[in-house]
Amino acid sequence: MSNWLIYSIGFLAQILFSSRLILQWLYSEKQKRVITPTIFWTLSLFASFLLFIYGYLRDDFAIMLGQGLTYFIYIRNLQLQNQWQKYPKFMQWFLLLMPTFIAIFYFNNNTIDVVKLFKNEAIPVWLLTLGIVSQVVFTLRFVYQWLYSEKQKESTLPFGFWLLSLIGSILILTYAIFRRDPVLFTGHILGAIIYIRNLILIRKYASAS
Repeated sequence: MSNWLIYSIGFLAQILFSSRLILQWLYSEKQKRVITPTIFWTLSLFASFLLFIYGYLRDDFAIMLGQGLTYFIYIRNLQLQNQWQKYPKFMQWFLLLMPTFIAIFYFNNNTIDVVKLFKNEAIPVWLLTLGIVSQVVFTLRFVYQWLYSEKQKESTLPFGFWLLSLIGSILILTYAIFRRDPVLFTGHILGAIIYIRNLILIRKYASAS
């Protein structure tokens, strides 16, 4: 597959990710507090699906790992907001099964080539390690958010989510610079700014309450 098509998929995913943040930020600015609109999770799910494909096409395990860990949390949040049930059944099954299908049939002859996965010549071991650590930290924000939301019985984005988002984003930006990945770099530059703004909004709302 040509590079321009691969990068197009990646940039489309980042456009969706950025759109969710911008919409969430605008909703929050209007309400003067951090809120979680349904569109945030809908765009997250489809963006994650595309970025997973992008990671697969670039043989980038760090990207696939990050999206694989958060993908189903997006679905769970849609369930908490009673939106997942509104999807057609065939779409629900497609979205649920496709990442697993890709992971199973990742390599030629339907076998997992561990050497290719962890020894990509374009990604030295130290950089792959940085990428994995970055994605794990970035993913922990959604694990934290998911557990917090389950406890509250509603989908919400607490302070810890935005703090982990900022830390993870800075790490991924570092990875993107060394990896020379314009898709990751573009997406996380905007994200870092919005994460900082949401942290400020939460502090202001807490002080005013």
